[in-house]
Amino acid sequence: MDALMRWLIETGLPPHGFCLLWQPQLVALHVISDAVIGLAYFSIPVALAWLVLKRRQIEFNWVIVLFAAFILACGTTHFISILVLWVPAYGLEGIAKAFTAVVSIATAILIWPIVPKILAMPSHAELQRLNAELVREAEARAHAEEQLRQSQKMEAFGQLTGGIAHDFNNLLLIVAGNIERAMRAVPQGTPAARNLANALTASDRAGALTAQLLAFARKSPLEVRLQEVAPILEGTRDLLAQASGENIDITLDIADDLHPVLTDRNQLENAMLNLVLNARDALPAGGKVEIAARNLDNEVEIVVRDEGAGMDEATLAKATEPFFTTKPIGSGSGLGLSQVYGFLHQIGGRMQIVSSPGTGTTVRLFLSTEREAHGARLAG
Repeated sequence: MDALMRWLIETGLPPHGFCLLWQPQLVALHVISDAVIGLAYFSIPVALAWLVLKRRQIEFNWVIVLFAAFILACGTTHFISILVLWVPAYGLEGIAKAFTAVVSIATAILIWPIVPKILAMPSHAELQRLNAELVREAEARAHAEEQLRQSQKMEAFGQLTGGIAHDFNNLLLIVAGNIERAMRAVPQGTPAARNLANALTASDRAGALTAQLLAFARKSPLEVRLQEVAPILEGTRDLLAQASGENIDITLDIADDLHPVLTDRNQLENAMLNLVLNARDALPAGGKVEIAARNLDNEVEIVVRDEGAGMDEATLAKATEPFFTTKPIGSGSGLGLSQVYGFLHQIGGRMQIVSSPGTGTTVRLFLSTEREAHGARLAG
């Protein structure tokens, strides 16, 4: 132990303060500087150790531990420098510096290979961008799931509606046939004849309602083939203007190069009529209804846009459900949009409705231009 102490504290060698001529200002400067640096160096490893303990999942945390040891060794050398001002413990100072050198070399050797890996890690801005993308994907997935649930609900409702409408239509045929036979047996102009005529009219209206239900349920027969859509839209201009009234200004913007689409002419005309009538009802004081058509990839888009009252989210979610209507009792059957929905699904098309209160409603119809892509659906 005596030999070790003589080596650590070389007897006979002057302390460092002797080299400073024991000037109070110089001694104080060295003491204060080394003390402040040493305390700072000792606090840094504590903070790093706390970080590693609280965030064990941090990548390369062993580098943090190694760096903390290096900083701790550096702080120790500064406190020893204060000691050697009065005690010539140059051996102890050398050991501290040697330990610091070993740790610093190890840190330098091990840190360089992981620098590329650290640089490859995403930055804070990149993480924010990725998080925003994940949020958008989650919202899109939730929207798609909601659309799937709505589609499944509508499919089940359509099957039920189709079955009831089919049976009801068969009964109507029997009723209408018997009324017609009774009318032939009753003299014209009599009260009985008028009553039978009213009954036949009601039967015809019930038949039209049944036809709408069958169209929604995709069970009505359609004549689907590739057709030029521009003449069909142009041909409805007068009908739409007459049905919508004088207060509604209908404008058509139809591209000259529209591709032929798979559709049933009568059903497409009926769909346009339903959409324009809905737009008219949303514009009680009158206004403009715009109809546009353009080519998309393998589709033709038909847009019907109005600047009416619009729909809130709750109304929009139920807009295509049969019998759902916001109109007063007796002003509508609630089958307009549901009929358009059923028709488009039957021919392999689709419909998109965008609306909000006070901004109007935009309905987009997408009709396919490819027969092969929807041949199986049409055959069914």
